[in-house]
Amino acid sequence: MFLNHMLKNRAGYEQLAKKLKQLELNMSTGRKLFRLGNMIHAVETARKTYQLSDPVLRFCLTVSSLTRVAYFVCDNILWARSIGFLSSIDKERWSLRASKYYFASLLITLVRDLYEVVQQMDQKRQDPKQQKVNRHREQNHPQESRNREHIMEVNFLLSFMLILHILKSNPPLLMDLVKNLCDLFGPLDRLSVYKTSPAVVGLCGFISSSLGILTVAQPVLRLKP
Repeated sequence: MFLNHMLKNRAGYEQLAKKLKQLELNMSTGRKLFRLGNMIHAVETARKTYQLSDPVLRFCLTVSSLTRVAYFVCDNILWARSIGFLSSIDKERWSLRASKYYFASLLITLVRDLYEVVQQMDQKRQDPKQQKVNRHREQNHPQESRNREHIMEVNFLLSFMLILHILKSNPPLLMDLVKNLCDLFGPLDRLSVYKTSPAVVGLCGFISSSLGILTVAQPVLRLKP
């Protein structure tokens, strides 16, 4: 009786393990199909951004989308290897290749964010009110005390304050910049460019995911184009 009970329990455990494994495989397949959708979306985004009139935005957004496509291709190849297809490929090599493409995409996107900041700084500096404030500050500093070092310090402080003002008044740009900076820690650690703790990578991933969910829930917070 005891032996039969043990055999039945063992069969039940094996059946449960098979169901859990199948469920995990289905979830993994679902995630990969979602990734495939993202890859198609990235291709379509590259096609649209290639038509932008601004040459810097056209280059950054198009190249970023194409490198993201390359990342998804590598990721799907790794998934195919994990389920038994393409079993002969080098997993470590393709994983590093995927991280490089992802890293490149993030760098180019950060260049786009910085370009947006510089563009808005130029617009603010040309604003009559801002020019009036700058003239007032110059008048409050005696000419003899404005040596080269002092001028550089004042210009740096003014630029820093202006950047803070721009980011504060433009939530989509601020969120995109923070999200891309947080995403950067993962590939930096994976490629051994800047090693950090798993806790930091996890925290940055959580912040990035939260911001991504927020932009999906509130499209007005998504940086355009």
